[in-house]
Amino acid sequence: MAAKEGAGSGADARRPAPKAYEAAGIAVTFDPGICRHAAECVRGLPSVFDTARRPWIMPDAAEPGVLAEVVRRCPTGALRYRLADGGTEAPDRPTSVRSMPDGRLLVRGELRVTDAEGVVRETPRAMLCGCGRSSGQPYCDRSGACGDDGGGAAGGERRADGG
Repeated sequence: MAAKEGAGSGADARRPAPKAYEAAGIAVTFDPGICRHAAECVRGLPSVFDTARRPWIMPDAAEPGVLAEVVRRCPTGALRYRLADGGTEAPDRPTSVRSMPDGRLLVRGELRVTDAEGVVRETPRAMLCGCGRSSGQPYCDRSGACGDDGGGAAGGERRADGG
């Protein structure tokens, strides 16, 4: 069976579609289906990323280059960007895999990730499940060891919801 291309393509009705937020010079896309609330965006640019506001992403509140740098901090790849000139994030080369103490695998590079439903997502960043308990395989959803109270977000990372 052929793989289905792209997150939010309708292949998985349980997963919310990515949403784009546009401003002069940059468009930021957010995929809530893979966000795990590491809060790198909120800590990096609270004027742009504010979960208490609607819309919660206001890309015109920062210079495009600064905003792109903060988007690249998102470990899951839930945030992406496209500059007005068509430029996007260049993937890390070589690809790197970082195993976190709580079991998550943080992967950066030229990635092609196929989920359990066969949806293929091309991304420069992903947070993958290392324990096998995630219901969103191959992505980590913190339902296994990394979701335990003692596991939490490791390596100095914090979740936006305080976890």
